[in-house]
Amino acid sequence: MAVPKKKASRASGRKRRTHWKVALPALAPCPNCHEKKLLHRVCKNCGMYKGRQVITVGEEE
Repeated sequence: MAVPKKKASRASGRKRRTHWKVALPALAPCPNCHEKKLLHRVCKNCGMYKGRQVITVGEEE
């Protein structure tokens, strides 16, 4: 089994990790209200999913 002969410096470890980036979530327009929403999720603005009303989104009283 390979064992390092010397301690790896912070710089070399950080250089190796420079490409570990977080990707932004993919957003798509809702076909009903055209608001941006996450893919395969219920629209938070109108409550529609796949052409059906799934949740009721109403005005707070």
